[in-house]
Amino acid sequence: MQPLVELSDVTFGYAGQPVLESIDLHLHEGQFAAVVGPSGAGKTSLLRLLLGTLQPSRGKISLHRNGRALQVSYVPQIESVDWNFPVTVEQVVLMGRVRRSGPWPWPSADERQRMAAVLDELGIGDLAKRHIRELSGGQQQRVFLARALIAEPDLLVLDEPTTGLDLRTAETILHLLAHLNQHGMTILLSSHDLNAVAAHLPWVICLNRRVIAEGPPEQIFTEENLNRTYRGDMLVVRQDGMLLVQQRPHPHTVHDILHDPVLGHLE
Repeated sequence: MQPLVELSDVTFGYAGQPVLESIDLHLHEGQFAAVVGPSGAGKTSLLRLLLGTLQPSRGKISLHRNGRALQVSYVPQIESVDWNFPVTVEQVVLMGRVRRSGPWPWPSADERQRMAAVLDELGIGDLAKRHIRELSGGQQQRVFLARALIAEPDLLVLDEPTTGLDLRTAETILHLLAHLNQHGMTILLSSHDLNAVAAHLPWVICLNRRVIAEGPPEQIFTEENLNRTYRGDMLVVRQDGMLLVQQRPHPHTVHDILHDPVLGHLE
């Protein structure tokens, strides 16, 4: 089967410093995949390359479906959004139709109907007139998910969709994404939460400048792979059908932190 997304020998860097090196990656229609890795591993840069906001210094990126360019929608980290901007839920969601709108600057009746249907599907239909700053973190994440979905994308890309959310809300968001995937949506997200990824996603890509390993989490979440990815001493426990990942605690001095290539670097 022809992949929806194909990266071949992709390299990218800032000011001559490599962030991603020799990335070979395929994503097929209907996949639900996560990119995991430490801060500075290149996860956000990889997503931005797929979105076209960054261009590789070497290699090729192909995003096609049946001979046409993919429609890609993006959900940013909610921490990166200005929640004081004077806009309502319905206004945010309708921004997702801008590329598909006709010659008129206002939404059509069909677009409003589609907006209402998406909000209802995500369980926030009663919030359409509310200001975004009045919402909880989980509700805010659903609003931006609705904005992405109203564009009817071929590929949904999310940057840390559960960051800043409590455990229950984060699990709800992941269940929503799994539901969308079961109904045909191809999804790629980045995450720091290895245990949530292991519990909810069928495919994982371990990244640290290069693809270290990829596959089902029960196969690739090994201490060897995770140590190579995080450059740390990782502990993997399998019990009663569950997979739990934890970094073994080690005391670090200030000197260790400042001079460690991973600990001392922020993405």
